[in-house]
Amino acid sequence: MRAAVARTFGSPVVLTDVPIPEPELGEVLVRVHASGVCHTDLHAIDGDWPVKPTLPFIPGHEGAGVVEKVGADVSQVKVGDRVGIAWLHDACGRCVFCLSGREALCPKQHNSGYSVNGSFAELAIARADFATKIPDGLGFVEAAPILCAGVTTYKGLKQTEARAGDWVVISGIGGLGHLAVQYACAMGLRVAAVDVADDKLALASRLGAELVVNVKKDDPVSVVQTKIGGAQASLVTAVSTKAFAAGIGVLRPGGTCVLVGLPPGDFPTPIFDVVLKGLTIRGSIVGTRLDLEEALAFAAAGKVRATSTTQQLGQVNEVLDGLRSGRVEGRVVLTYEG
Repeated sequence: MRAAVARTFGSPVVLTDVPIPEPELGEVLVRVHASGVCHTDLHAIDGDWPVKPTLPFIPGHEGAGVVEKVGADVSQVKVGDRVGIAWLHDACGRCVFCLSGREALCPKQHNSGYSVNGSFAELAIARADFATKIPDGLGFVEAAPILCAGVTTYKGLKQTEARAGDWVVISGIGGLGHLAVQYACAMGLRVAAVDVADDKLALASRLGAELVVNVKKDDPVSVVQTKIGGAQASLVTAVSTKAFAAGIGVLRPGGTCVLVGLPPGDFPTPIFDVVLKGLTIRGSIVGTRLDLEEALAFAAAGKVRATSTTQQLGQVNEVLDGLRSGRVEGRVVLTYEG
């Protein structure tokens, strides 16, 4: 089968033929029809996170396809089922995090396209318990971005604990942020969008944002505090330490800032403001299987749709270069047919 294999950190992936994996106990083999390309794939391929993948490996964690073969002791999914391969490949199911509904924090988890081979391949292995079924009527290309970008922003918005009618500031209207705008609107939240590009802010407006701020022209903290008296919540998807600081500054007293972007380095925390205003700063990483089911349901209902373009698997390096240079609007989804 064809696969994109990372052999050396920081180098282009290699399109090559690799053996078809055999599903073992509790696993299924999925024929991948579409796979979104995420910034995390870049981090994996470049090896720039503290814990690096083991070379060689196959990236990809937004894979959507059809179960082609099941291993022993698999009953919950069957051949022919439409499923997704998400970042959370599996978790132990026994630790305090798994037992309390926080499986994304499991210290023994494995991650698709990082600690196990992922979906940049014509066929990929998934744990049956974690192969989330894709709702009928939702296409593979439409479902793929929801498997990471969608569920990450949806869970992040839930973590803000904002209620219908509350304002949320969404910073960074890229692959994650443009989905966050849609989820927020579908959840009844009022959206202020922040970015450095007018075209992305125009997209946010079309998707339902009521207030947009270009940080190259205006200070988002000043604009949000002046026009709406601060927001009850903020969600930072931008990979910028300045965006993290602004995500705190836009809050009104009692507000919550949720961080899902992963910029390099640290950012200063205004302790005085955090304490006196009773602010909450919270990190959020992807979501649970239940979060993913809910995120897919929004998409199946037509309330959320990724702005995406498609490319063949053979163009994966061009897509990755586009992500590096910031030329990608929304999401690029790889397709494996033809």
